Amino acid sequence: MRAAVHDRYGPPDVVRIGEVPAPEPGDGDLLVRVHATAVNRTDCAYRAARPFFVRGFTGLTRPRRRVLGTEYAGVVEEVGASVTGFSPGDRVFGYNEGAFGAHAEYLAVPASGMVAEIPDGVPFATAACATEGAHYALAAARWLRVVEGERVLVHGATGAIGSAAVQLLKALGAEVTATAPTAHVETVRNLGADRVVDFETEDFTAGGRTYDVVLDAVGKSTYGRCRQLLTPRGRFASSDVGPYWQNAVLALTTPWLPGRTVRFPVPSEDQEMARWFADLLATGRFRPLIDRHYPLERIVEAYRFVETGRKLGNVVIDVVEP
Repeated sequence: MRAAVHDRYGPPDVVRIGEVPAPEPGDGDLLVRVHATAVNRTDCAYRAARPFFVRGFTGLTRPRRRVLGTEYAGVVEEVGASVTGFSPGDRVFGYNEGAFGAHAEYLAVPASGMVAEIPDGVPFATAACATEGAHYALAAARWLRVVEGERVLVHGATGAIGSAAVQLLKALGAEVTATAPTAHVETVRNLGADRVVDFETEDFTAGGRTYDVVLDAVGKSTYGRCRQLLTPRGRFASSDVGPYWQNAVLALTTPWLPGRTVRFPVPSEDQEMARWFADLLATGRFRPLIDRHYPLERIVEAYRFVETGRKLGNVVIDVVEP
């Protein structure tokens, strides 16, 4: 089968299109014919082995998993002998961090993993982008214990995490303020944000408005800068560890102190989460923001574009021409 292969860590150019054996599904697996996948920040981090500690999971000197790709959408080709709940011909989507393999024509995944059926009417490309940024966003909402009616600020609402966070938080009943650059203010407003701050013309930390929760979805700010935005018992989280890993340290210390706290979300990856996303897709409450499409053969270009930091939402890889 065709796949995007990398045999060493490094820049996008270490990836090439090659022929590799198709995976053999086990008794509890699904064999999925991949129609669409994505290139995201997670894929880039594992490909480049940055930060360095990821090598502890992927191989110290060279990658153990030659085919990357965490998100996928496609059609079940085969089911293992012990699989129930899925059948050949089912349209499915999911997330497969750790084992990877979605940047290929075929992928074997555990039927008990983070996988669910694609709702009727939802395109493969849309479903393929519904897990990576969204599961980080949902993890943040859960660790921050966001409840209906709370005021939440999402800083950086144009990325995969931020654009998903706006929609998921609205689905939870929060009042959402989001930040975006001038060119994308209307795009973020159309995601459902109650208020959008153009961070290129306005300091989002000024103005005296306070929030129950601040989520830095791009990891570009700090708790110190955002602390003044929080109510007396407000909560802060970031998609990044912060300078000198300060967010992880503050998450361990601030809960022991009265007042504002820092949370460090650790995402879970289970079937319940995938089904929750499927329900939101089915009802139209969540539509992943898509910047552009590339065919599998041009995946190196996709990596380069993602690493410019200018993508709007998600970047789709069409393994099967739509």
